[in-house]
Amino acid sequence: MEENLSGTLAIDLGNTNTVIAFQDQRDINSVLVEIPNITSSPGVIPTAVWFEGPSNIPKIGIGALKMRDKSNSDLFFHSNFKRLIGNSIEKINKNNILNPNECGKTFFQILWASIPHKYKIKRLVLTAPIDTYKGYREWLVNLCEEISVDEIALVDEPTAASLGINVPFGSKIMTLDIGGSTVDMNIVKIEGGEGKSGPIAELLKFQGKDVSSISKQKIRCAEIIGKTGSKIGGKDIDQWIVDYFIPGNDYVTNLLKAEEIKCKLSSSAIKYEDKYPIKLFNEQNQEKEFYISKEIFEKILIENNLLNHLNSLLKDLLNQARGKFCKVEDLNSIVFVGGGTQIPLIKEWITKKISKIQIKSPPPIESIAMGALSMTPGTKIKDILNKGLSIRLFNKRKQKHFWHPIFCKGQTWPTENPFKLILQASTNNQKIFEIIIGETQKERNYDVIFENGLPKLSEVQTEEEIIKWEKEPLKIVLKNESNIGEDNLKLFFKITKSADLLVKCFDIKDEFLGEYNLGNIF
Repeated sequence: MEENLSGTLAIDLGNTNTVIAFQDQRDINSVLVEIPNITSSPGVIPTAVWFEGPSNIPKIGIGALKMRDKSNSDLFFHSNFKRLIGNSIEKINKNNILNPNECGKTFFQILWASIPHKYKIKRLVLTAPIDTYKGYREWLVNLCEEISVDEIALVDEPTAASLGINVPFGSKIMTLDIGGSTVDMNIVKIEGGEGKSGPIAELLKFQGKDVSSISKQKIRCAEIIGKTGSKIGGKDIDQWIVDYFIPGNDYVTNLLKAEEIKCKLSSSAIKYEDKYPIKLFNEQNQEKEFYISKEIFEKILIENNLLNHLNSLLKDLLNQARGKFCKVEDLNSIVFVGGGTQIPLIKEWITKKISKIQIKSPPPIESIAMGALSMTPGTKIKDILNKGLSIRLFNKRKQKHFWHPIFCKGQTWPTENPFKLILQASTNNQKIFEIIIGETQKERNYDVIFENGLPKLSEVQTEEEIIKWEKEPLKIVLKNESNIGEDNLKLFFKITKSADLLVKCFDIKDEFLGEYNLGNIF
């Protein structure tokens, strides 16, 4: 009897391929989910829909691709729709029966209904593109109303990709994504680091209830430092290969064969000069055999100005970054995403252009889904903080007290890792430290100002008000006295499953001074 697995499912809806991965709550490892007649390889689903109308059963993935050379494919075959969801700028294919939102919904509904029964899904985590996050999120919120799962979370794709390769929070990374129909380059700063809380998945649904509109959590994406791209991708490369042998030919069958040989020639095991056969149909529907090598393949790419185009995009991206005081040497790493980045010529190009930054090549297709799972592993996400928690400290330079954040509004709890803080003495011969906790009382508001007699929202927000807890402050007594500016107390804060704020205390020599319950956060 097959064992049932219970845990988190991640779905990364891509423009060319969609990835579906699962993590059992009892296991730290993730698995790629196979679905007969839908996945092309474990966990990988071609993002395509074959839809003839309500009276016919629609197909997705491999099932849809198999229908692509049928009659009326321009009408019934739908692909390249993900990037149009939440995107009001690009034009859509008006020949298709379904619009992009309907394509996405149909694709998702069939996928959800086809997940093998052995996977008991307690939590679903979805990914969203950062450039159309708002519109895409609205579409997902509506879609999630029909999904019967207790918890649904959303993460942005650059953050998921960065976590999939274990990039430190606060890092600046460049992502090069060459997919089926687009080239995207971006430089983002991953939230967190430098004393700030790390990125979290945004909950859309919790304990079976929609929290997308009432939750006090904020949409927390990676910060875009620069972004550029173009509508050139793997499908165009396939056409270039066909054109090299049969100019002007765009038969679907030929394009599929070109895609196959492109993937083969992208392997590092293939020798540069070895030639491989490719059989294509000419205008008279006669099959002819041609030969292509890695050398010829690179010649095709160069003659079609791919490298010149990438140079132009990279120059634009780095100029944007410099405008935000980000230099190439500030980058933690360059991350390759998408099948097109596996082409050896592309790897050589970026290595020559930016030689000093580490290039990371995770599995190009599934890295985002795996990263999304790493943000919501096992059963760790339980709830979110609807208020921030701070500790009162003394600023000896300004000679006044201030509030220092411990946990921010929107963070998940119970906390996975404690928040560490080192305290210094604020007076000479200090031996007693008081731990005073406060919480945010209200959300920040935009101020209304008037210009020419008309009301306008100011760009500056009012600061959140912090209210001191009415609980008796915790007093920590050191064995030895200390003087102003000396580090002498280490504090480790965490929030437990029962919503208690705990602190472990150590002196500067790591001698344990005790663990204390500061009170319940509610």
